[in-house]
Amino acid sequence: MFFKKQNTNEQQNRSPLYKKVQKAGLLTVLLAGIGISSGFTLEKAEESSIHTVYHVYSDSKYVGMLSDEKKIEQLKQEKLEKAASEYEGLPLTIGTELSVVPEKVFSVGTDDEQVLGKLQDMLTVEAEAIGVQIGEETAFFVKDMADYEEVIQELTLQTVTEQELAEFKARQQSTEPIPPLKENETRLAAIKFSAEIQATEGQTAPDEVRSVQEAMTLLNKGTLEEKKYAIQAGDVLGKIASAHNMSTAKLMEINPGITEDSLLQIGRELIVTALEPYIEVEAHYESKEIAPIQFKKLTEKDASQFKGEKKVKQKGSDGKKSVTHQIRKKNGKVIGKSVMEEHVLEEPVHEVTVVGTKVIPSRGTGNFKWPADGGYVSSQMGKRWGRVHQGIDIARPSSRSIFASDNGVVTDVGYHGTYGNRIIITHNNGYKTLYAHLSSIDVKVGQTVPQGSKIGVMGSTGRSTGMHLHFEVFKNGSNINPLSVLR
Repeated sequence: MFFKKQNTNEQQNRSPLYKKVQKAGLLTVLLAGIGISSGFTLEKAEESSIHTVYHVYSDSKYVGMLSDEKKIEQLKQEKLEKAASEYEGLPLTIGTELSVVPEKVFSVGTDDEQVLGKLQDMLTVEAEAIGVQIGEETAFFVKDMADYEEVIQELTLQTVTEQELAEFKARQQSTEPIPPLKENETRLAAIKFSAEIQATEGQTAPDEVRSVQEAMTLLNKGTLEEKKYAIQAGDVLGKIASAHNMSTAKLMEINPGITEDSLLQIGRELIVTALEPYIEVEAHYESKEIAPIQFKKLTEKDASQFKGEKKVKQKGSDGKKSVTHQIRKKNGKVIGKSVMEEHVLEEPVHEVTVVGTKVIPSRGTGNFKWPADGGYVSSQMGKRWGRVHQGIDIARPSSRSIFASDNGVVTDVGYHGTYGNRIIITHNNGYKTLYAHLSSIDVKVGQTVPQGSKIGVMGSTGRSTGMHLHFEVFKNGSNINPLSVLR
């Protein structure tokens, strides 16, 4: 590119005009400077009339506008101090979430008193506490972990003793292996809750924090208050139970003294809360004992011995075994017991008795049958009319036939002044039987008679007050009560 160079005369001819332009530019710059200075002064004047206000929101809902956000903190502090005076020892916080948005405005249009009044009603105080969670549900809150541990301790001690619990914890914490059970020793092996229970950190209203005693009531009953119902005209137990979603049996169970036959008095109050514990504790024990193994009584038959004869071939003695049981308890009561293991320490020795099976008609079986055709005992053995009645009297039979009570040999027949017509049978096993007051005799001395065979006819001979059979039994020569051997 080429530039054209101006001559000196042209510069001189334009010089006065150039100077004027320079002055005009300088004046413009000066005036501009004056304008800028004036703008700064106006801004400062405007800033002095600007104020900051604070918009308050709760859960995205507008509450109002405050002139000073410190008033919120002051209100919170007052709320906490008042609650702290009512609920000593609880760490308290404000449970209501607030958000504050500041804004600069030229004029202040706040109504602090009204907004603070709203906040006074909205702000809630919550306690930092320990939730007692049973299963998936938080049942209630206690003050702190110390109270939670005390609740668990009290709940457990409803089923086990303090000593059992202390020994159980010591075994659980020890690094040494648990020693085997000793003989006749019982120890706590496990503690089981009917549902999972755990502590969780949380917040709740201060009046919802339960004492240890209230917590125990809730755990055992499922409620702090029992509902009551006043009996009205026309009420019956089934109707009352149905109205409160329980069975009649349950209603009677929680109201001792009330039965299905009870007269329901109008106005009387019945408990209608079906109490169900939140949780129960079951304790499992291990118990080891030495138990006897009872011997059995065995019988051996011997055809070479007469029937009715018996002899102990071997005396019996109990054995011994070591038995370990699992015992389950709930609320201090045994609800189950089962054998975990057992070991035989000493085998039992069974008792063996040899009994004879040999039967011949002349020898009795030892089993005596009723000697008449029915009838009843009209007079027992014992003292009667100033003397001893040595047998029993049988009267009013279906027929008058008299039968041999057992196998044997007739050893005496005939008339006796007291017994009238009588029969004596020897059974060749230590027993004899006597049949008296017969009207007639159908056997003779030396005759072998089988059990149940007819030997005579009932009568009233001898010293007798009426028709009957006088029956006696002798064992090894002595009278015994016939009723002790009759079958």
